[in-house]
Amino acid sequence: MIQLYPYPKQKSLPTMYDLPSEDPEEPGLPDEFHDYQPDLLTQTCQSPHYSEEDYFIASDLNLYYDSQHTLWYKRPDWFVVLGAKRSHNQQELRLSYVIWQEQISPFLVIELASPGTEDEDLGRTERKEKKPPTKWEVYEKILQVPYYVIYDRYQNQLRVFVLNSGRYERLELSEEKVWLEPLGLGLGLWQGVYEGVEGRWLRFYDRDGAWIPTPSERAEQERQRAEQAESECDRQQQRADQAELELQKLREKLQQLNVDPDSLS
Repeated sequence: MIQLYPYPKQKSLPTMYDLPSEDPEEPGLPDEFHDYQPDLLTQTCQSPHYSEEDYFIASDLNLYYDSQHTLWYKRPDWFVVLGAKRSHNQQELRLSYVIWQEQISPFLVIELASPGTEDEDLGRTERKEKKPPTKWEVYEKILQVPYYVIYDRYQNQLRVFVLNSGRYERLELSEEKVWLEPLGLGLGLWQGVYEGVEGRWLRFYDRDGAWIPTPSERAEQERQRAEQAESECDRQQQRADQAELELQKLREKLQQLNVDPDSLS
């Protein structure tokens, strides 16, 4: 589901160049997990339904959502927008994601919960008077993001909410996985080592249930296949050499018996 926004074109509205992705007055930087996990999601989000040119992925990027309040934004830990074009010119890379400029809402938003953000992520906090709407309100009511996912690594808990009639409903997950048909991928928890760190990680899988490999995993798979092919080639050569040796021994035996090996059919 792609949500379009028919905002009127107004010269006074700021563009992404006027709305930078970082607030210099906001302290703190993402922790290690908030670096690794979004990278794994990005590397494995390889949709068979869209070319890489036709969907946009971002992490920790300001998302501006209200043309009447142009300084209001949320900063999802990770999100993907289907139908938004990627930039290939370095100078045109997005500084932020501005809804009234892009006209397309995210398809999937993922928040990585922590003890300090869990209540806000789950919509338990109320909007304060004269303050911007809460994260939940923005994703559910304003942007109407079809899928909202929250992963709590401290409790190893994956929660998935799907938009139904304008409200989020939590999905019951039997295997800590969810299939996202428009994307042509599933999202689930994988136990393994990423960037040298053992743990349970969110990543995408294909229709057959196989985890989408990262570039380094694909390189390792190719290396292993090349080694196996080389080993098989060596084994075939060894078998050929052994057969040639056996044949030579047989020829020598026949010659000892005064039989010309070439006269035998």
